[in-house]
Amino acid sequence: VQLQASGGGLVQTGESLKLSCAASGRTYNMYKMGWFRQAPGKEREFAASIRWSGGDTYYADSVKGRFTISRDNAKNTVYLQMNSLKPEDTAVYYCAADRNNFGYNYWGQGTQVTVSS
Repeated sequence: VQLQASGGGLVQTGESLKLSCAASGRTYNMYKMGWFRQAPGKEREFAASIRWSGGDTYYADSVKGRFTISRDNAKNTVYLQMNSLKPEDTAVYYCAADRNNFGYNYWGQGTQVTVSS
């Protein structure tokens, strides 16, 4: 599975961004996809995930109520709508895929999100 993330950029506090992650290759048996982020000097952390079948969503407390994850099964694409962005949301955002419920073993290249105060 290859993952291509896009949509990052520089915004001001309170603004919005929408990230996209397109999956290609062996996308059958996709179990879930997720977004993770890594801020400078910090470890990578979970942000949101979505089950490919059924669409159940999960969020980190830090983004709950501001971020929305969604998917388009026909396009094999997952999105992350980020609203009310804060400077602490600044990070490289990575999408990841879990086939067959074996864990996140496919990762995209990351897209930079910078929120200025």
